[in-house]
Amino acid sequence: MLDRVRLGGTLLFHFELGHPWHIELPARPYALFHYLSQGSTTLALGEGQKIEMTAGDFVVITRGEPHVFYSDRQAKPLRIIDIDRSSPRLGVISHGSRAKPHSTMICGNFTVSRPMFGSVLELLPPVLLLKPTADGGWLEAILRRMVNESAAERPGQSVALSRLTEVLFVEVLRSWIASLGPGEGGWLGAISDPQIGPALRLIHENPERPWSLSDLGQRVGLGRSAFSARFTKLVGQSMQRYVIERRMAEAAFLLETSDEPIARIASRVGYETAAAFSKLFHRHHGLSPGRYRTARRADSGETQGDVEKAEAAG
Repeated sequence: MLDRVRLGGTLLFHFELGHPWHIELPARPYALFHYLSQGSTTLALGEGQKIEMTAGDFVVITRGEPHVFYSDRQAKPLRIIDIDRSSPRLGVISHGSRAKPHSTMICGNFTVSRPMFGSVLELLPPVLLLKPTADGGWLEAILRRMVNESAAERPGQSVALSRLTEVLFVEVLRSWIASLGPGEGGWLGAISDPQIGPALRLIHENPERPWSLSDLGQRVGLGRSAFSARFTKLVGQSMQRYVIERRMAEAAFLLETSDEPIARIASRVGYETAAAFSKLFHRHHGLSPGRYRTARRADSGETQGDVEKAEAAG
């Protein structure tokens, strides 16, 4: 599933904080994450919500709402306004007293795109707090590496941090999925279900198959009615609707990443004719397959010649 997601992310700031300190961050159209590697702080969000954080805690503000961190709420706030600054250099910010920093924190963002899977962040709770584990797993190891990488400027720093951010996002999803109870987390949570998880795998690996409730149910050991009810309950939509969305997501991925003719893509996602596929694709994405390919490739920075070549191939 994650192979079809365009993961993005950037480490924005490395904070060195001496008590008393107070930081305000504005609303953003993406998820922001924070890792407190040393010290303690209070995270405050809208409607009076507060979270006490200690060293090793990792939090994701998945909807990008405004929030503040502080050791003393009465301290003069440092307002981080230019959070989307154009400079490629990581911002190392010292704030508070000049004594040895009592707290150290890194801040970054997560972005996810591509149809269907752009909703990954929407499945997460508005605030996701992950505590350090006793065995010091991969999540903590990646975060510690990011702290060390961000502490001093070195060649290749921005690339290294970008790649680490992508791996970090995968580990965050894994940790969250492992914490879910039955029926929680939509299709992400359903991955771990012993019947629906294998069914999702079959749909994703073979979107071109004419899947039916009876067929999939039989393959995972459930009757038609039981499978249908369980799938809808855990995934949040019917199997038939999920298959269509999966096909449309795969078609969009192929249009963006290959020069295959539209008729070939239609066949690969289970449609006998390009006309039937194009009609459904337009209904789902608001653009014809050809226009979608042109628009997405233009957004990705391809030259006009590249776009024209892709259109001719389609």
